[in-house]
Amino acid sequence: SPRLGTDKHKDETPSKKKFCFKAAKEHKIPEDLSKVLENKVMETVLDLCYVKMSVVEMTCLDGADEEGIVTKSVSSHSDLIPGVYEGGMKIWECTFDLIDYLSEAEVQFTNKAVLDLGCGAGLLGIVALRGKADEVHFQDYNSTVIDQITLPNVVANCMNKGTRTGGGDDRKPSKPPAKRPKKAEPLSDVVTKCRFFSGEWSEVSQLLSVSDKPFSKYDIIVTSETIYNPDYYSALHDTLAQLLHKNGRVYLASKVYYFGVGGGIYLFEQFLEERNVFRANIVKTTDKGLQRCIMEMAFK
Repeated sequence: SPRLGTDKHKDETPSKKKFCFKAAKEHKIPEDLSKVLENKVMETVLDLCYVKMSVVEMTCLDGADEEGIVTKSVSSHSDLIPGVYEGGMKIWECTFDLIDYLSEAEVQFTNKAVLDLGCGAGLLGIVALRGKADEVHFQDYNSTVIDQITLPNVVANCMNKGTRTGGGDDRKPSKPPAKRPKKAEPLSDVVTKCRFFSGEWSEVSQLLSVSDKPFSKYDIIVTSETIYNPDYYSALHDTLAQLLHKNGRVYLASKVYYFGVGGGIYLFEQFLEERNVFRANIVKTTDKGLQRCIMEMAFK
């Protein structure tokens, strides 16, 4: 099951476990965007491009991973090392659930400010970018994920624009896109709508608040598989409360329960009720495999 942790997490309450504050930083977008895709092998799913993870892992093992998260993940045989590596090098299934829902519900991104929180591959933010969002920000815990996966995926999808944003089951990798496709608008103009951040959620919130660049709160925050660990609920809740516009919406995708770390959609729903800041509705449930849900949140 994805997001597996060790049994010790089951017995620790949020009050007993110290939360790890990883410093935040904004990642500079290279002036020469062609270099972002050097040595990258691309695949596609739902008409979205993404880098082939196995190739990224090999590159990281050859020294492109300053954090050492690939080596640590391989040596520990785990896709999750709390406080070190939070699973951003995989595309988790709830991401596709949320992509489908955003299409089915006809969520409008036009002229909106959007945050892809815990972005990993960044597919949710890319969907928003294709939906004519005014600006899209991407955040992941690990800087390696932003540099080696998220940013290349955004550049590749800006170069290979499509109209489909979900609603299909053809999720097998297909042939890589052409190296020099025709562009609907200059690539640099699209990428300038984006900002990229790594670090723990509350640290990113603080960085945004003191940034020299103008910052307005987000109209839409999308996030997938970020409530697997109850120890993180307080930090996630406070980040959403700080960054969401008063009339904004959060779309959150999750499994009903995460074995090994104890989190899940109903536990998070209970947490929200206790905090009494957000109203939350489960707007879609999927019963294929492990039961999964989409939650919509807004301020009360």
